[in-house]
Amino acid sequence: AIQMIHAHHGEVFLDLKFHDIPNTVGAACEAAARLKVFMVNVHVSGGKPMLFKAVQSIHQTAEKMKITPPRLLGVTVLTSMTESDLKDVGVKKKLKQQVQDLSVLAKNCGLDGVVASGQEIELIRKAAGSDFLIVTPGVRPIWAAHGDQRRVITPREAIQRGADFIVVGRPITEHAKPRIAAERIVDEMGVKS
Repeated sequence: AIQMIHAHHGEVFLDLKFHDIPNTVGAACEAAARLKVFMVNVHVSGGKPMLFKAVQSIHQTAEKMKITPPRLLGVTVLTSMTESDLKDVGVKKKLKQQVQDLSVLAKNCGLDGVVASGQEIELIRKAAGSDFLIVTPGVRPIWAAHGDQRRVITPREAIQRGADFIVVGRPITEHAKPRIAAERIVDEMGVKS
């Protein structure tokens, strides 16, 4: 699938959310770099050793291959989760504080940015700076069902708040006419296609 997208001059965000021991995540990131993907992500909650290994693997592989390294992103808190879900897994912090702290950890470990709900864009910018990438999932156009997403934002709101990239899945992939759905989303954002 990645080769097919590259053959059509597209870029790939390998959204696999790696989360494992450092060695395993390092090997996965090396494989992603070898595939020349544009972006790849890991769970920040995997901790510093895992994050450092991911960064190291991406950059060493890119250097050996003489390619631009994929942008490495850290997943903060899934957009399907709420504060009560965090409590269920032992996180005692408020959701926004958890996102902010994970974003700072990701930046301090050398990641290029984070994956975070559009509802946290401003606090991430304040904590991590304007050059830190923010990829926003849980994006739902005004006409689409939210599904299992709980912290959603419209495409236009995400762009206005400062998302660098947005992730829109099911409103396009599950639409009877995916191309029309994508065009509607672009129109809703107010961006020229």
